[in-house]
Amino acid sequence: MSTNMTDVTRILDAVRKGDVRAADELLAAVYQELRRLAAVRLGQEPAGQTLQATALVHEAYIRLVGIEDQSWEGRGHFFAAAAEAMRRILIERARHKRRRKRGADRQRIDLDDATLAIEGPSEDVIAVDEALTKLGQEDKIVADLVKMRYFAGLNLDQIAKILGISRRTADRYWAYARAWLHREITRHRIKD
Repeated sequence: MSTNMTDVTRILDAVRKGDVRAADELLAAVYQELRRLAAVRLGQEPAGQTLQATALVHEAYIRLVGIEDQSWEGRGHFFAAAAEAMRRILIERARHKRRRKRGADRQRIDLDDATLAIEGPSEDVIAVDEALTKLGQEDKIVADLVKMRYFAGLNLDQIAKILGISRRTADRYWAYARAWLHREITRHRIKD
């Protein structure tokens, strides 16, 4: 991550305190990193994706800064919130597409890949989201790790720092999450 951690933390504190100019300063400080994360995430989407990384960053940023009484605990918390905002935007778009295209065939999600890359249409994004929501009810930290890895494109070293865990623990959580999500999505598909 390229922006100085203390600068971002200082700016986030100013935003929290209501400094209107700090919001513009924040965008300038984190834009390139958010743009890179969005590009990585959108690169995992199926061909024909119409949402551009710039649009995803702007929508996520508007949602983040528009939240009343937001108090990020620092840079890591902000980027985790950004990953969650991007996730929600992509899920909303997928649900919108599903409403327009009821009955489309589902395609396979390859959970063996390092990034849980989605190979199919929007229904697969929704299946992952539903499974991830259920995982979050059982283990919030593991679900947060998956969100940061899958939706923000962060690597396990970055996620370990953000979550305050060791890299080995992050590796174990990632292995557990992949197996758990695979089982849950497979179970969901069998029911359908």
